Amino acid sequence: MAMKVYGLPMSTNVARVLVCLEEAGEQYEVVPIDFSTAEHKSSEHTSRNPFGQVPALQDGDLILFESRAISKYVLRKNNSELLKEHNLSDAAKVDVWLEAESHHFNEPMSVVIYQCLILPVYFGGQTDVKVVEENLEKLKKTFEVYEQRLCKFKYLAGDFLSLADLSHFPTAYYLLATPHAAMLDEFPLVKAWIDGMLARPSVKKVIEMMKATA
Repeated sequence: MAMKVYGLPMSTNVARVLVCLEEAGEQYEVVPIDFSTAEHKSSEHTSRNPFGQVPALQDGDLILFESRAISKYVLRKNNSELLKEHNLSDAAKVDVWLEAESHHFNEPMSVVIYQCLILPVYFGGQTDVKVVEENLEKLKKTFEVYEQRLCKFKYLAGDFLSLADLSHFPTAYYLLATPHAAMLDEFPLVKAWIDGMLARPSVKKVIEMMKATA
């Protein structure tokens, strides 16, 4: 039986799970959740994700929420090298940089995406330039750290691709759609690292799904 992923691919958190499913070669079905009708707050959906968010994943009788936890489950189930769990040191590095992605990259980028793309396009609101600038400064500090790391290694956790890298892709993809994509010119190694991820077949497939639901 194919896994079910509840949510829309345009969501960065849903896309994070989908790329792991693609990398693992897992069979899955995307079940759309309609935010415009508050389906995400329905009792049916909150039985899957008690916070009324996406994604949720169902694999037989198992139901999970939180995209990074789901991603790890999918990769573990398929013995993926993206977690490096056969090597304690490498696995720890993957975990460290996955935490960095969550706190130092995703948090400021979520604000930038909301202000630059979601608020004006979907709600007709006006971008708060000051808020965007504050979060771009946070993002710049993160990229400074990443640039130094990528001077030493091909990827964040080491000279191997991991979930710590791929977890960045959905949000990085949206960064390129904002008016601030040029900030990457200051960080050539980060830019090349992102370009490399976006060129992966699994990522390309998920990007097409994101575009179809945007």
